[in-house]
Amino acid sequence: MSHLPLPGRPRPAAATAAALLAVALAAVPSGPAHAFTGDNHEDVTRAALPWEPVTLTAMADARSGAINANDHRPYFDVGPLHCDNADYLDPRHARGYPRTRDEATTELLACVRTSVARFRNAVRAADGLVDADGKVRADQSDLSSPCAWDGKPGRAKCAVLEQLGRGWHQIEDFYSHSNWVDRPAPGPIGLDNPPGLERTDVAPFLDIRRYSALTDAEWTREARERIPGDLTTGCYPDMDSTGVKPPDCAGRVAHNRVLNKDTAASDRSRTGDNFRHATAGATAEIARQWKDFEAGLLAAYPDRGRGAGMVCALTHDAPATACPTA
Repeated sequence: MSHLPLPGRPRPAAATAAALLAVALAAVPSGPAHAFTGDNHEDVTRAALPWEPVTLTAMADARSGAINANDHRPYFDVGPLHCDNADYLDPRHARGYPRTRDEATTELLACVRTSVARFRNAVRAADGLVDADGKVRADQSDLSSPCAWDGKPGRAKCAVLEQLGRGWHQIEDFYSHSNWVDRPAPGPIGLDNPPGLERTDVAPFLDIRRYSALTDAEWTREARERIPGDLTTGCYPDMDSTGVKPPDCAGRVAHNRVLNKDTAASDRSRTGDNFRHATAGATAEIARQWKDFEAGLLAAYPDRGRGAGMVCALTHDAPATACPTA
């Protein structure tokens, strides 16, 4: 399904997204790589973002970066923050699968919803980066002391980075935790070897900027139509979107042992270039997400060059001196 154009924003050509992923694939080494742990999230995020080093470290660091904040408890135990539990197998592959396509899609949409909310929050938080005349506020863009990633009021730059990091984490996880980019192992397709979609484009239902401008009902309906019937993520015993209890993964496509590509040694990673494709897909996706957020700021804050000042403040380590006044 094609993207609908967003008013005031050119419709991206499909070839552009495919080219972006192709470039990322070429840039990712085919040998041993870090896992989709903090180290791999760091590698993906650093490769995707053209930011200055101190700011990039604040976002990407494996131990203390905003991109890894969702891997700290209690966030670690919430499935939608990692795109878990959107598992499904068509009856031609597994008769009587305990989840319907609609249930799996609903769970994936819960994951997307967390990123949409974080995007909206980040746009609002960016308002504090510059004053009414578009001049960067030094006190709000200073990173000489670490950001806390605790959701509490503080410096505007920390607030924006936290919202973006918490919204991008699960987007990166999607490429590792799903069958979007990978291929199955040789042999029968089934519970222990789900189909692979082998997609080389960024996922069209992760159009977070567009969705942030729509009502939740509107973007949910649109995204649902873009999710392929054979898409699956893995079941993981964290809390799914119902918030009732961790799922029973018996008889379901498992995250562990079956589908995840969180490490180069994972079972699914051992087939062909599955791990490299997951890493490249996540990298291309975050590059897209940053460009979309940049465009979102320019559109939301056009007066006196405020949006441009916000982008400069987010990408530079000393924006109070590096960023021109409108």
